[in-house]
Amino acid sequence: MATTAPLLARRDLDFLLHDWLDVTSLTRRERYKEHSRETFDDALDLSERIAARHFAPHNRRNDLEEPWFDGERVHTHEEVGPALDVFAESGLLAAAMEQEAGGMGLPHTVTTACFAFFQAANIGTSAYPFLTLGNARLLCAHGSPEQIDTWVRPMLEGRFFGTMCLSEPQAGSSLADVTTRAEPQGDGTYRLFGTKMWISGGDHELAENIVHLVLARIPGGPPGVKGLSLFLVPKYLPGPDGSRGERNDVVPAGLNHKMGYRGTTNTLLGFGEGTRHRPGGKAGAVGTLVGAEHHGLACMFHMMNGARIGVGAGAMALGYTGYLKSLAYARERTQGRPPAAGGKDATAPQVPIVEHTDVRRMLLAQKAYVEGALALLLYCSRLVDEQQSAGTEEERERAGLLLDVLTPIAKSWPSQWCLEANSLAIQVLGGYGYTRDHDVEQHYRDNRLNPIHEGTHGIQGLDLLGRKVVRGGGEGLRVLGDAVGRTLERADAAGGEAARLGASLRAAWERVVTVTARLWEPGDPTVALANSSVYLEAVGHVVVAWVWLGQFLATLSAAGPQDDPFLLGKRQAARYFFRVELPRTGPQFDLLEARETVVLDTDPDWL
Repeated sequence: MATTAPLLARRDLDFLLHDWLDVTSLTRRERYKEHSRETFDDALDLSERIAARHFAPHNRRNDLEEPWFDGERVHTHEEVGPALDVFAESGLLAAAMEQEAGGMGLPHTVTTACFAFFQAANIGTSAYPFLTLGNARLLCAHGSPEQIDTWVRPMLEGRFFGTMCLSEPQAGSSLADVTTRAEPQGDGTYRLFGTKMWISGGDHELAENIVHLVLARIPGGPPGVKGLSLFLVPKYLPGPDGSRGERNDVVPAGLNHKMGYRGTTNTLLGFGEGTRHRPGGKAGAVGTLVGAEHHGLACMFHMMNGARIGVGAGAMALGYTGYLKSLAYARERTQGRPPAAGGKDATAPQVPIVEHTDVRRMLLAQKAYVEGALALLLYCSRLVDEQQSAGTEEERERAGLLLDVLTPIAKSWPSQWCLEANSLAIQVLGGYGYTRDHDVEQHYRDNRLNPIHEGTHGIQGLDLLGRKVVRGGGEGLRVLGDAVGRTLERADAAGGEAARLGASLRAAWERVVTVTARLWEPGDPTVALANSSVYLEAVGHVVVAWVWLGQFLATLSAAGPQDDPFLLGKRQAARYFFRVELPRTGPQFDLLEARETVVLDTDPDWL
């Protein structure tokens, strides 16, 4: 049985952008004064159209016909390149960049919504522009004028693509153990020698050039992460007239074959092997320094933090499109009879499975997860716009603090719970769900990578509890508490059910504050951080409950009849989250408050 469903729910995007976040109000600011709701809607329409016509059709082929390496070149199937060409020609690659750099200057909130269509349509193909845009933004923030002119403009035109090269086979996520070295050449360039692993988009023939941003060590620098510097290392060196010049000493040693995201090349890259390419007649990958020596990780965090939010957005998009496909299936697929209608009467007509209570449970859970995640990611994107355009320095700083503390949640919560949505989508389809005849099987495999991408769940927990909520004497947690408090004030003013939901959220937030203090009370980071993953999950659920309360309040003031099924569905999903999901945090907070050490006390030999 063939089912059709939209990639994302456009009505939901419009509601969140306009009824909840009031994104059009940004057009009153100097940065966005040339835009309007019409230009925002046009960008969304264009994104949905291109994603449906050029990205979605080869999503299955991207999975079945993954890239391959012939020992010299990396090959992708023939539909990927043309889709990326259409994307670049549309101008969407540069949509959020300043017009001075060749972009459209759209708000980040709008471009996040636009790009979600491409992530939902084809996560493998969409990864190439995703990485490229992050690369370009980093260079605009930390690169020299020459680097921006030489490399950023071609990336925004879709001629060059970009990567980030951090991890190494022996180091994994432990960047303090990176060994790639960069030797100064006396002419302002460096020669890099080392190996990088898990490099998404690391090699292909989809663009004229690939711009690698590489963490490496300059000899004589301090040990650990304080000795890391950042280098721009292109696949092809620039020619004297700006054309593509000599091939650099950067070569793929092979491809990693993953359970999902198969359309994105993932490579083991060798820098400075000198066996196949010797630029200038000698070994070593030629690179230029980005930013200051030994400040590479600080520069790279500009791309990493954006990538973490982007990974969360990809997880949301995969969960969301899987939800819509399972919903469409449940409305069409007939099977069985509900008990109230004489379920044992074989002569009664079968009903669509959406009529069965447990199927509705799974669909409502998916709706609560994916719509909550979408709202969280758009809220974080609005904070980026506030950082860039708010009227006062204080407002910009507060937006930055709030975004900082929300980033590990925005990465990990969708990666955990939208993956669960994909699991439920498979369950809704029953036996068909885990076959390759239906997309939900692929969506689950694609999404399973996101809890690992850009820092694992455990790393995000360490970041949240070990840094973000305690930095500056807990200023980040206070800023988040202020934002939660403003929503609670609105809920109290609304009264009725909104106030009752607010009371539940207030109690949960009070536990966040007391548990955070309790974990750090003895001043023992070992015990505190042993509980960081549970802390991330519990605080993440409280944050998403806050986001759902904001959506609930927005339905009360939305234009149109209040019995609109869309608004009723929003309120019901909010109720589900508060009644079923938020109570999960109670036992978690109990565990955290006890400063449980059972895992810490486990000898590795006992496992």
